[in-house]
Amino acid sequence: MAIKKQYLKSKPVCKVTFALPAEDAKKVSVVGSFNDWNEKKAVLKKLKNGTFKGTIDLETGASYEFKYLVDGVYVNDDAADAYAWNEFAGAENSVINL
Repeated sequence: MAIKKQYLKSKPVCKVTFALPAEDAKKVSVVGSFNDWNEKKAVLKKLKNGTFKGTIDLETGASYEFKYLVDGVYVNDDAADAYAWNEFAGAENSVINL
């Protein structure tokens, strides 16, 4: 798992690239507080090497909770900046700080 952050000088935005190796998966999305946990808003593209990858523009100066949705199963990112307990889900979410 990997998260790459690219801060833009021209505006308060960070291009965040999410990458998740999941050769056997059919569909992977990244869901979180930045897209209302909607799996259709951030579907990752499967590369030839079996890694799913996608880039999202996020505002800087904030923290966002997120998870990967791999074939209907929620997965945290071991490269997250932190983890936060979520009462609604009854589990920890990954956190990215920008």
